[in-house]
Amino acid sequence: MTRAALEGVELYYEVAGTGPRLLLISGTGGDLRSPPSVFDGPLATMFEIAAYDQRGLGRSSVPPGPYAMADYADDAAGLLDVLAWEDALVMGISFGGMVAQELALRHPRRVRRLVLACTSSGGAGGASYPLHELTALPEDDRIARHLELADTRYDAEWRAAFPEEWRSLASLFRARAVIGSDEPGRAEGAALQLDARRRHDTWDRLDQITCPTLVCGGVHDGIAPPDNAEHLASAIPGATLEMFEGGHLFLLQDRAAWPAITAFLNA
Repeated sequence: MTRAALEGVELYYEVAGTGPRLLLISGTGGDLRSPPSVFDGPLATMFEIAAYDQRGLGRSSVPPGPYAMADYADDAAGLLDVLAWEDALVMGISFGGMVAQELALRHPRRVRRLVLACTSSGGAGGASYPLHELTALPEDDRIARHLELADTRYDAEWRAAFPEEWRSLASLFRARAVIGSDEPGRAEGAALQLDARRRHDTWDRLDQITCPTLVCGGVHDGIAPPDNAEHLASAIPGATLEMFEGGHLFLLQDRAAWPAITAFLNA
């Protein structure tokens, strides 16, 4: 396994692809073992991608908490140091978008261009849905509520009308949830991430982001609603906003999303 030994944490990471250097920062509960792999997607044909398991998750270590968004951002900058990448294109998805905001604020010279996907600023710009409130629900209720938030069209009426599609989505959610769940410290690391997530707030500092920025999201997203994307883009100088057909998983739902993102990164 490839690990980056940083101050207080070891990050598992992978690098693949050819082209301009792209740091990809994953979302809540992200684990590189979970499908679909970014290295099998369209980005890998155009960029040299570095992706990693964030502290407390996947095959990275679980340092003592609590964690702050600044810790996650410094981890990302530390990984760039290990890779000897002076700077990089950066894409943050969901929670990763929160980390990417902090990275661009704390280490501005490391970020050439920035993509913030299905994410929020927190504060007056709007917070993403408090996922920590779902952890106490029974499994079936938690899955139903999470997927309904991921795409607001997946409500009780839709589930009753399309039971096979619903069972397929629920099975995929369960399969992803069990990856690494029995490993020591994983439950603690996931809880620490949710705690940092609920305290995320860059709203009053977003005008300090100076790199070209694309904010994008799904029009049916109940986790990072469209209003949050609009607020985020309005607060970052010169930012572009693009919304796509889909929910929190719009990158998998709308074929127009990846071409728009790659065009921005290659501009």
